[in-house]
Amino acid sequence: MTSRHEQWARLRSQLWRPPRAHGEEPRERVVGPLELFYDLVVVVLVAQAAHHLAGHLTWHGLGEFAVVFVLVWIGWFNGSLHHELHGHEDARGRSMFLLQILVLVPLGAFIPEAGGARGVAFAVDAGVLFAVLAVLWLLAARGDSAEFRRPSRVFVTGTAVCAGVLAGSAALPAGLRMLTWGLLAAAYLAWLAVMLGWAFPERAVALSVTDALAERFGLLIIIVLGETVTGVVDGLAHEPTNALTLAVGLVAVVVGFGAWWTYFDFAGHRLPKTTRGSTVLWMLVHLPLTAAVAAMGAAMVGLVEHAHEDRTPAAIAWVLCGGTAVVLCATTALATSLRVWRPEHRFYRPLARTCLAVAAVTAGVGAARPAPLILGLALVLLLGVPWGLAVAYRLAHEESFAEEKPEA
Repeated sequence: MTSRHEQWARLRSQLWRPPRAHGEEPRERVVGPLELFYDLVVVVLVAQAAHHLAGHLTWHGLGEFAVVFVLVWIGWFNGSLHHELHGHEDARGRSMFLLQILVLVPLGAFIPEAGGARGVAFAVDAGVLFAVLAVLWLLAARGDSAEFRRPSRVFVTGTAVCAGVLAGSAALPAGLRMLTWGLLAAAYLAWLAVMLGWAFPERAVALSVTDALAERFGLLIIIVLGETVTGVVDGLAHEPTNALTLAVGLVAVVVGFGAWWTYFDFAGHRLPKTTRGSTVLWMLVHLPLTAAVAAMGAAMVGLVEHAHEDRTPAAIAWVLCGGTAVVLCATTALATSLRVWRPEHRFYRPLARTCLAVAAVTAGVGAARPAPLILGLALVLLLGVPWGLAVAYRLAHEESFAEEKPEA
């Protein structure tokens, strides 16, 4: 009996370990297939929001997309950060991810009509998601040391309040419900920045961004970039195949590829400086960057469908060009938070000025609304400017860059 009890205790300790305490996360860890599966589930929700936006390219549709996307992103961020700080690769960790996935799947089904017929269901399900996240953080907080105990409780309370407001919004009229979600999302992001920026110890905040977490953020960008290809395929599937339509579609794919190389060449898979401000900036700027990529994918459906028009419809032009401008500006903001910003300032500072200037020109292209093919080619050329500058600069200073070898 004693032997069986000991065997069961050993097995339980291996399969169901308690959450890691703050500061015990491994600095070098490879992202596992479970985390990738979780990210793919989240991107299904992003795809639902993007597809809805593709059919409702209006200010109202864009507002609904932004609100829903931010709530989904906050949920993903919460779950990902919790696993990075406190999770293990055991049965408990798998069960916690599975629980979140079981809540996320119906949430994705409610997204296309979240602003209307299924708004009540979305509100209740989103409330359940944040309640689950609050419980996960509460379980992790039970093992906190004294310096983490109070801020952890405040964080749990804030997440629980968010869950309550979301669930309670089910009783509101549709228009007021969406407004409530938007205000709640903005308030939660501001509160999250305050918590990370001032409440938790600086060393803990700075060390929360590990190699694995940086990889997770990059993987989410890659998967969402797949929506740009999906948008082109959807557009081509609903239009007669001809040379012009195909040309517009392929050029749109190159625009999406340009967003990929902008992020990963200049900011992706790089760690922020070990300060509060840089860490918070690095985390939160990924939100508009990811949203912009998803919105670009939604606009590409319409770009292909209107390939034969003399001018690109205003909504499509503004969303596609605006999304491109946001990618450039957000990547620049990310670059300022990186550890390589100062060692490679001779490279990054002129690059940042160039990206901001190109973003302004991109907005001008959106206002001009040229024909879809011309608009796509213009975006390809504009996205190529910072990259061309980077290549030229590195070729001119190849020896000095090889000598410095700053940490990426």
